[in-house]
Amino acid sequence: MRFRKKIVDLSQIDFSDDAFRITTEKQVDDLMLSINHVGILHLPLLLEKKASYTIICGFRRIEACRRLNWSKLEAMVLDPDTMRLKCIKYAIADNAFQRPLNLIERSRSIELLSDFFKDINRLSEELSVLGLSEHPSMIKKLKGLCHLPEPLQNSILSNTISLAMVLELAGMSEDDAKGFIKYFNTLKLSLNKQREIVTMVKEIAMREDKTILQVIEESHLNKILMNEDLDKNQKAHSIRIYLKQRRFPTIASVEKSYEKYRQKLNLERGFKLIPPTNFESPTYTLQLSFNNMTQLKGLKTAFDALMENPYLKNILD
Repeated sequence: MRFRKKIVDLSQIDFSDDAFRITTEKQVDDLMLSINHVGILHLPLLLEKKASYTIICGFRRIEACRRLNWSKLEAMVLDPDTMRLKCIKYAIADNAFQRPLNLIERSRSIELLSDFFKDINRLSEELSVLGLSEHPSMIKKLKGLCHLPEPLQNSILSNTISLAMVLELAGMSEDDAKGFIKYFNTLKLSLNKQREIVTMVKEIAMREDKTILQVIEESHLNKILMNEDLDKNQKAHSIRIYLKQRRFPTIASVEKSYEKYRQKLNLERGFKLIPPTNFESPTYTLQLSFNNMTQLKGLKTAFDALMENPYLKNILD
């Protein structure tokens, strides 16, 4: 490696050049405290240019020194003619061998290297040498994440949205994706519930000849989302019920009627009446729960009474 130790003026470092930045972390308070007490233990790596220096490794360390009002720092400096590929490899390895990289950092690494390795299997091999063991199928998923709109990237970093959902939202317009992100950041839903909401909103938009954003920003939904009297689970439940009623008005009407008569049945403890999924079948299930023969005989008596209950007939009809 053709580099040397050198004392560098911070004023000569180009802080605007993020060409080799891998880390997504911007907070440096912890580093400022450490550097102020013990100094820089792992020197930054810079690329010398005609009148300035480009940061290869050590963005946070250098920023911490700047905030500490240092005028100079010691760094490892690469010769001006150092190949770009070599600089990229230094940047990736410096990060990957220190800690596990998050999805955006892995995406940035893939994006930088992919300019030099078009064959995805070769790219996978190079990443592995640099501390990132990425399967070709994962490389395809991660590659473009670092170019997504900032709200989507922030949702990835905060673990609000899974990779699978991010890839689905990435295919939408930025405004539509932001609309869903607002909901998911507030409700903290599982992947299945996120998918359920996305699917229903898309289908409602198509059914009612509206845009996705028009459905998302509908006033009733926003009232639920902003209701401070509801916790996030109650908000999620209310929103899903409302969307289901909008998407399947006939089923929603049947469910409402079923629930009204089910409550009037006053089922004995040990009975559970299970309706068909989406009421697409005429077949209901009656589930019995008991611990002994005495309880079972009691349920038989209750069953005979249930058979004569007019509300059961209302449900089945």
